[in-house]
Amino acid sequence: MKYSRVCLHSFGYELPPNVVTSADLEQQLAPVYERLKLPEGRLELMSGIRSRRFWDAGAKPSAGAVLAGRKALLAAGLAPEDVDFLVFTSVSRDMLEPATASFVHRSLGLPERCQIFDISNACLGFLNGMVVLANMIELGQVRCGLVVASETAEELIRSTVQQLLSEETLTRKTIKPAFASLTIGSGAVALVMTDRKTHDSGHRLIGGACRANTKHNDLCQGGQNSEQETLMSTDSELLLEKGIETAKMCWQSFLEATGWDKDSIRRFFCHQVGQAHARLLFAALEIDSARNFETLDVLGNVGSVSAPITMAIGIEKGRLKQGQRAALLGIGSGINSVMLGMEW
Repeated sequence: MKYSRVCLHSFGYELPPNVVTSADLEQQLAPVYERLKLPEGRLELMSGIRSRRFWDAGAKPSAGAVLAGRKALLAAGLAPEDVDFLVFTSVSRDMLEPATASFVHRSLGLPERCQIFDISNACLGFLNGMVVLANMIELGQVRCGLVVASETAEELIRSTVQQLLSEETLTRKTIKPAFASLTIGSGAVALVMTDRKTHDSGHRLIGGACRANTKHNDLCQGGQNSEQETLMSTDSELLLEKGIETAKMCWQSFLEATGWDKDSIRRFFCHQVGQAHARLLFAALEIDSARNFETLDVLGNVGSVSAPITMAIGIEKGRLKQGQRAALLGIGSGINSVMLGMEW
């Protein structure tokens, strides 16, 4: 993938109001910890996550996406009428039908000519949405588009805690597939992308690459059980190994597509799973980990929101400056990897 006319314009994001620490979750699981003799602090020690954010009860994914989308348009100095395309990219959705994008479109007051739909691809949805929009801009079909995502982790966490408390045969081994679920958090993010011929932000999307390694699509699976509870089972150790394997394949294609040397990339923004994942990923790609900006410790794994909201916060904090190169590195269950490079 290579682009010559695509601009990343402005981000917007929304942090949910409720902070829930790893210690808070462990307190809810105190009977399980006591019975299995698990040490306090295990969750934070394993993941590096001190806290994550949750929405108020009953919050819909579209609501967070609207808040983030409104902020992104305001930051870009654009009106809803300027938007030709909208894609909603989260794992979380308001309902099966219609597309959650339709609720976001209506609430933002976007024009009737605006194309809308949902894309769902685990934690890679937002980056996939960026690629779809970039392709349409490059072809001259769209002048201005909006990518949005909003994850709602509350039901997954509630169901996971309830299941662990009710499972009397649970052991130290059988509890492992559920631990990844406890790292999930909520949040929303949006990005305005434009054709540089009409709205030049100076922030150019250069290109990227993708890889699918679907023989490992059984390592992280989630959905609703017969009791309509949302649950997820993850082989964290093997997913880590195969995810990094997939990322290494994608990384080489990324460097070829952009024509960049890895040392010329000033800042990295990655999908966040845990500290061990980040450490092993950068070692495998032979990248200086000091160039990686993280929000993992305070936001946790926010699914499709993780990488873009980390980039948005990094820009806000001045960690990416004009003229520097940056890369978004995404890995999602399936297993898939998408990497995108931009010149800021």
